Amino acid sequence: MLDELENEQDEQELFEHLRIVADKGQALLRIDKFLMNRVENTSRNRIQNAIDAGSVKVNDKVIKASYRVKPFDVITVVLPDPPRDTEVYPEDIPLSIVYEDDDVLMVNKEAGMVVHPGYNNYTGTLVNALTFHLNQLPTLPGNTGRPGLVHRIDKDTSGLLVIAKNEWAMTFLAKQFYEHSISRKYIALAWGDIVEDGTVSGYIGRSLKDRRIMDVYDDPEKGKWSVTHYRVLERLGYVTLIECELETGRTHQIRAHMKSIGHPLFSDESYGGDKILKGTQFAKYKQFVSNCFSLLPRQALHAKSLGFIHPKTKENLYFEVPLPEDFRLALEKWRTYGDANNQI
Repeated sequence: MLDELENEQDEQELFEHLRIVADKGQALLRIDKFLMNRVENTSRNRIQNAIDAGSVKVNDKVIKASYRVKPFDVITVVLPDPPRDTEVYPEDIPLSIVYEDDDVLMVNKEAGMVVHPGYNNYTGTLVNALTFHLNQLPTLPGNTGRPGLVHRIDKDTSGLLVIAKNEWAMTFLAKQFYEHSISRKYIALAWGDIVEDGTVSGYIGRSLKDRRIMDVYDDPEKGKWSVTHYRVLERLGYVTLIECELETGRTHQIRAHMKSIGHPLFSDESYGGDKILKGTQFAKYKQFVSNCFSLLPRQALHAKSLGFIHPKTKENLYFEVPLPEDFRLALEKWRTYGDANNQI
């Protein structure tokens, strides 16, 4: 589990965010030439893509490539630049492709698949499968281990991921994720009767008691700011089906947030959801929950929908995938139990 957490990163960390203040003696110089001199391990094409995507701002304003840097200008840049993990070997692994064109690929990832190679997970990952599926994924300086990725979901979370198929698409999508303009909704089954809709926020960082998981803190020095909005979809007595919408993309965000408010996700071993947290002491009930755990032996979390602006057409795209069979079967059992016990 620790190795798995080491492989997972906040989505914000997939982007290199630079802030440069021009010197008082700065001569007038085109922004692309200025950045070529100031940004390490980059190319003119990469800088130009960032400018065209609106990822370069001067004094908080988006500029054109013809802009000339002046003394004391404050330049901010967002570049997709995930760190190198390991060499990627293509593997013929089946993919559930929801959509594909020349620029983007939408995949419905199954639970149990690691997104990218890393320590103790060098094969069988989504990136290995993508490398086989596509002749060439975008490879930027430093991102050899994660070609095309601008976000991720946990190994045992199912659902939608968008992959960039070229450098321009990667830069354009990275900007949307960085600015939180991507629309993402998850379906989760949580322990307890959640009374009303709500929002969880706080600073997410590694737990001081267990380095394998994340905790939510009030202290900004202990973590990174995170926000999750949740909405009740269905109350099933001892569990509640909810929809979660992310504002930020922190490691284990939904899982840590729901635990922090006393509603761990059902069957989430890392966050205590793999035990009976609500219900009766009757043997029949214990057996029922055990059967549900057997049907869904991973956290009850599914990335249901994803919406973004297409990098080339600028069209608003929206995709949605249904619950996978393991989640659906466990949910049906809870519905049946609730009907039988008048708990809905």
